[in-house]
Amino acid sequence: MEPEFLVAGLGNPGSEYESTPHNLGFLVLDRLAERNGIKVGRKQNMAFVGVGTIAGKPVALAKPQTFMNLSGPSIKGLVERYSLSADRLLLIYDELDLPFGSFRIKPKGSAAGHNGMQSVIQSLGTGEIARVRLGIHPGHPVADGSKFVLAPFGRGQRKEVDEMVGLAAEAVESILAEGVEKSMTKFNRRARGLQQEEE
Repeated sequence: MEPEFLVAGLGNPGSEYESTPHNLGFLVLDRLAERNGIKVGRKQNMAFVGVGTIAGKPVALAKPQTFMNLSGPSIKGLVERYSLSADRLLLIYDELDLPFGSFRIKPKGSAAGHNGMQSVIQSLGTGEIARVRLGIHPGHPVADGSKFVLAPFGRGQRKEVDEMVGLAAEAVESILAEGVEKSMTKFNRRARGLQQEEE
């Protein structure tokens, strides 16, 4: 069964990064795999990959193992391996521009300062890539963004992180079932109550 879609969570390999904001993409991918009975363990193109079915569609789930800022070559290799176009790719990653606990589906756009997304756009030569952006901004000024995204979540944040990861996994399933536009209408409105930001 050849995958018709590639869903990739962006993050950093290694146990020390597991429970940090920068690894929310991995956490959502793990939740998707668990919900849909897909084992993500095969090593391909510098990523852990699992192939299965979500919403009736053959899908490859991937966690690049290259470190966040170098995600592009791994994603490009997988897109080429499965002979997919960019419109069959969905990326999941953390976003410091969005309030903590919120998320936003976008059909395309720039990297907006996110180095992992920038690496993918550069490797594929297009920003026409659907993405689910998970909000991590704490609601107060962040002095050093690069330190903040690699600091573990506090115990008090775990419930909210779990809820956000679960909702984002549902959103990915919706995108695969109904497309990006319908899913944006359904999920971005639900997420808006948690956030002040408007596109």
